[in-house]
Amino acid sequence: MLQIYARKADRFCLREISNPAIEQAIAPALWYDLLNPTPEEASDVEAALHISMPTREEMEDIELSARLYQEDGAAFMTMTALTNLDSDEPAKTPITFILRGPTLVTVRHADAKPFATFCARALRGNGHSYENGEDVMLGVIEAVIDRMADVLERLGNEIDGISREVFRSKKASSTKKTRDLEALIEQLGRKGDFLSGVRESLVSISRLVAYHAALETPTRKPSKEIRQLVKLVQRDAASLGDHAAFLSGKINFLLDATLGLINLEQNQIIKIFTVASVVFLPPTLVASAYGMNFELMPELQWHFGYPYAIGLMIVSALMPYLYFKRRGWV
Repeated sequence: MLQIYARKADRFCLREISNPAIEQAIAPALWYDLLNPTPEEASDVEAALHISMPTREEMEDIELSARLYQEDGAAFMTMTALTNLDSDEPAKTPITFILRGPTLVTVRHADAKPFATFCARALRGNGHSYENGEDVMLGVIEAVIDRMADVLERLGNEIDGISREVFRSKKASSTKKTRDLEALIEQLGRKGDFLSGVRESLVSISRLVAYHAALETPTRKPSKEIRQLVKLVQRDAASLGDHAAFLSGKINFLLDATLGLINLEQNQIIKIFTVASVVFLPPTLVASAYGMNFELMPELQWHFGYPYAIGLMIVSALMPYLYFKRRGWV
């Protein structure tokens, strides 16, 4: 799908294509947004702007030279974005920004929500005049960063909730508590994967903006507002990266704490069995002694022999139990 945006009466507007000769229809456009483009749409835009757009396989290449480069008088910049951010399983997708003079081309193969947010805000007229493609690109990246900020805020709240669950003092059976902690480990694992994708996206944005800020072309003369916006985007991406690193460290801490609590619960169970075996060892010894089939055992003929043996077993069990309790082992 190809959507074309242009300036009309100093306003950002969506342009309808009615002329079959698409090269003439899109010639004065400001921004060409290609979403899952067909080969015909891609070739028409290439012919109109005299550029060669990268394929999806080239966009997914992680090498820096394949993501940030200049060719045919145009700057090609690819970043990693995330889609399905409202779920626990976001998907990574590359987005390529192509700047040729005052014109911007975006190539993407997934519908990212920040694009719709930016377009809706720009079409309403948000008090900002988008005069060239560079201005539009920075506006789109700013919308992506705002979306990342919302996602990190939500992740932070969810991690705080998991933290309260990990360190709650609610009494429960050992088996149930262990199952709960195992479920929390699964949640932390999903949050960690989610956060890794966010950090990867923020790193790619920082690289893209840094490359763009250092870009020098004969036709590029950024205004003071553009330079300030570039610095703002760089600062926002860096601050979000620091916050993402903090959340990642918190997840690692909660994972270690959860595993430690599970080990404590298991050790407690083992300790109970150990104490029980030690407590019942003396009574077993007494019962074994009086269970031997020897003829010359004086207690066999004693009238109080049986109560004596029972009492001796009870006392031999109580003594180690009281000793352990006094030492705080049970």
